[in-house]
Amino acid sequence: MFGLTIEKLFVVALLAAVIIGPRRLPEYAGRLGALIRRLTVLAGDAARRAEQETGVAAIREDWTALDPRQYDPRRIIREAWAASDAEGSTDEAASSSAEVPVPAMSPPDAPESESSAPAGSWVMAGSSGHPRRVWVPEEN
Repeated sequence: MFGLTIEKLFVVALLAAVIIGPRRLPEYAGRLGALIRRLTVLAGDAARRAEQETGVAAIREDWTALDPRQYDPRRIIREAWAASDAEGSTDEAASSSAEVPVPAMSPPDAPESESSAPAGSWVMAGSSGHPRRVWVPEEN
């Protein structure tokens, strides 16, 4: 604060003790303390009065309701998972690695004739954000 270090404050206190004198120093220190207390009270009163007159207090309450720190995605997802677990839903669609069967299509390396196409189906795997189609051959 103001570039004052401990050494500089010590020098100022030493100069004050020498200039003012050891007898009057406690009196002036008490006056300085009272002045600082009064200034602090006046500044607090002025800030409260300004908030009341301008309505800043109401605006500040509105902004605390819109505080972006309360929208933590990890917390929101954790609460959603807890709510879905509480409901007891074990939907495959709700899980992140859900496999959804897709209508049968020919595999990517299959010849044009369907008689020689290997049996199997495409399934959707992965999350809803990054779905991928996977060919799953049927076991004989």
